[in-house]
Amino acid sequence: MNMGDYPKDLQHFFVAGISYKKSDAAVRSRFAISHDQYIRIIEEAKKSGVAELFVLSTCNRTEIYGVARDIEQLVSLICEATGEPAELFRPIAYLHRGKEAMQHLFEVAAGLDSQILGDYEIVGQIKLAVKFSKERNGIGPFIERLFNQVLQTSKLIKNNTALSSGTVSVSFSAIQYLKEQVPDVASKKVLLIGTGKIGANTCRNLIDYLGCRQITLINRTHEKAVELANELGISALSSDHLNSAITSSDIIIVAANASDYLITAAHLGNSSRQWIVDLSIPNNVHPEVGNLQGKKLLNVDELSRIKDETLQKRLEEVPKALALIEEQSAEFLEWCRMRKQLSVLGVVKLKLEEIHTRGQQSSYGYTTCTTFTSADETAVRIQKVLNTMAAKMRTRNERGCHYLEAINDFIAFAAN
Repeated sequence: MNMGDYPKDLQHFFVAGISYKKSDAAVRSRFAISHDQYIRIIEEAKKSGVAELFVLSTCNRTEIYGVARDIEQLVSLICEATGEPAELFRPIAYLHRGKEAMQHLFEVAAGLDSQILGDYEIVGQIKLAVKFSKERNGIGPFIERLFNQVLQTSKLIKNNTALSSGTVSVSFSAIQYLKEQVPDVASKKVLLIGTGKIGANTCRNLIDYLGCRQITLINRTHEKAVELANELGISALSSDHLNSAITSSDIIIVAANASDYLITAAHLGNSSRQWIVDLSIPNNVHPEVGNLQGKKLLNVDELSRIKDETLQKRLEEVPKALALIEEQSAEFLEWCRMRKQLSVLGVVKLKLEEIHTRGQQSSYGYTTCTTFTSADETAVRIQKVLNTMAAKMRTRNERGCHYLEAINDFIAFAAN
């Protein structure tokens, strides 16, 4: 049996993942998937017969969604890519199949499964994850259709509920924290390391919500930092100036997603008061920084525990969001059902054409009876049988009976 020889349907759709619910930032860091690891996962998936997949790796979760023979294939892909043992992964993981896996993706995209309820940034992260896999031929018709339905649902929830009102992300929680905890925050010198999507959004929030203007940007690709700095009217430095920029800043925000610590205690030797916010997974600020005199360090786990004043309002919107998910997931399930029917109807069509071609079908116990006068008439008869079969399949789940009925109907048409 070929490794990829299994139905590419809902019952072979799985998700294996870990999240903030059962693992802390340090453990999640060990399973965070880099660009190169993602490429290897896609390559290995194709070799092992996984039909479709994408990997979602954020500060709060690492998940692999896939159409596969079994879920252990997905677990192996994650563990082999990160070099971590499956024995560490399984006790903290959730493993879903079929409708449960589908529901999980809908809820993740809606922000219902986020550390901060209603986090809408996750939708953009899912888009990027799917796009990355699609560009490398890792996405097929099943996930393509599911992704489009999920995307549509997240938009409906965003536009028709208040689930994403107020503070909806870890990065914005950092802004809220600085506003409440840092005296005269607008006058402080801010160093922002990393100008990707999260870093850029944080930078704009620093300006729009806190009124900060003394902001310096540093990014691994200096040109990106300069581009954003020019757009916002702030400063940018090359990474060569990192140490001096750290020393001279009041607030340091790290959103770099580097593979190692960018800031350690050695960078912050003096006792001047500084606030350091680490938005990166893996952590890019060494935990020892939090023990230094005058330093206040927050990472994504601590930020996510900050209670938002609009939390209760968003909680009240959850039933509305779930109702929209139920409505939209029903559309996807109908597509799955019709797709399965089309597969069956295709097989039946081929069999009916074979019966017509062979004439006498002794293996079915029938005598010669194919008296159709033209190929066009034969095609019409076959389509009529298929339409009848499809109508019956919509009302009754008796595929085998419908299959036999279709053959009998075809023979009956030929005999008349």
